[in-house]
Amino acid sequence: METDNNSTSTILLVEDEETLAIGLEYNLSEEGYRVIRAADGVEAVERFDAQTIDLVILDIMLPHLDGFAVAERIRERSPQVPILILTARTSSADRIQGLEVGADDYLNKPFHLKELLLRVRGMLKRKKWYRKVPGSADVYRFGENEIDFSTLTGTAGRQIIRLTPLEAMLLGYLIDNAERVVSRKELLENVWQTTPVIETRTVDNFIVRLRKYFEPDPAHPIYFRNIRGAGYLFSPSEKS
Repeated sequence: METDNNSTSTILLVEDEETLAIGLEYNLSEEGYRVIRAADGVEAVERFDAQTIDLVILDIMLPHLDGFAVAERIRERSPQVPILILTARTSSADRIQGLEVGADDYLNKPFHLKELLLRVRGMLKRKKWYRKVPGSADVYRFGENEIDFSTLTGTAGRQIIRLTPLEAMLLGYLIDNAERVVSRKELLENVWQTTPVIETRTVDNFIVRLRKYFEPDPAHPIYFRNIRGAGYLFSPSEKS
């Protein structure tokens, strides 16, 4: 068992189904994590505000305040804490909404416990990545865009963008590999730290988010381009 991060990591588990919550708390505790439970959205926000949380596991269908609203409030308070949405709602609209409000990952119920634990471990390993800056400068610029990796913020013209750690990590990886085609498999292994057979659409969804943030016309990308059958190419210089 890896304990370098686990022994000091606190997880906020937001789940109103008591039997599932008890089981998850037990298994996460066995992995060495400290687990704080909340059974509704209001309690989740209160517990998040009361102490330092390293990762949030969040159901969507909650009493009083749903998971989407909880994720938004957490993001307002901290753009850096990883959020894993765990839910029985499987529609693409729910998945997109979850990612748009700032979730870093999305796992559907029913799920395999081993997969959940692997995702939690990977998310906690990525948590401190934003402190590592691509190249030698805190700020990276391309076109009219600017990314400050030290604060997890970006600007596109006059628009200010708050980045999640996973968005920053994906950007950093693409920047480090500018002008080289990187496959979905490579991104899943090196950014998400997961096997390529899991959630292959995740990469595509995040690329769509980066285009929405930084492309002058997201429908016709010039920076984050899809290379059919091969992967994605980040070109910091504008190309037609």
